[in-house]
Amino acid sequence: MDELLVCRDVSKNYNEGNNSVSVLKQVNFTIRKAQQVAIVGSSGSGKSTLLHLLGALDKPTSGDVLFEDTSIFSFNDRQQAAFRNQSLGFVYQFHHLLPEFSALENVAMPLLIGKAPIKQAKALAQQMLSKVGLSHRLDHKPSELSGGERQRVAIARALVTQPKLILADEPTGNLDYKTGEEIYQLLGELREQSQTSFVVVTHDTQLANKLDKSYQLIDGVLTESSVSK
Repeated sequence: MDELLVCRDVSKNYNEGNNSVSVLKQVNFTIRKAQQVAIVGSSGSGKSTLLHLLGALDKPTSGDVLFEDTSIFSFNDRQQAAFRNQSLGFVYQFHHLLPEFSALENVAMPLLIGKAPIKQAKALAQQMLSKVGLSHRLDHKPSELSGGERQRVAIARALVTQPKLILADEPTGNLDYKTGEEIYQLLGELREQSQTSFVVVTHDTQLANKLDKSYQLIDGVLTESSVSK
């Protein structure tokens, strides 16, 4: 079995006064090891909510998410924190880099949080920054980097712990088309090198269709796109 993550009948409702608003409706899909999956949807379709559930940042109203055959919602708080630190990487539209730290320090941060020795953390961070083409920008702070470079730092930070799954929320949404293409090409190269799986949430169908499989999320209902490979 090469299944990494399985989403089973996941629904999410929010209460607004006396009304219940359904954001996700019995979502089902599977992510295999080293697979790149796109989830395409407009603003308000439930994409970010789904990503939060996959990252155990929220709990579903019903249904379950299995990671390597174990429910991620069966973990206690400490186990969930370890799961997010060791097995997952997160990339956002707005990179969320720490402005007072250098690129090297930002990438090393997840390792330091995981109690890795400082020397080892910085060495691994340097290796990952070299992989994303930023070996010449190690000591630069985010304000000294271009938008594409900042996103590369964010991707390096997500990958430095060698996670099995990357969750990316509109990773090219704040970039121009050319830089966005470069980021997607980089994701493909890193997948080949590390065998990491990616779930990429986006509104850009053209870029999404470059990935292994593409789903559409409309009003909380997930369907597989016919162009999936």
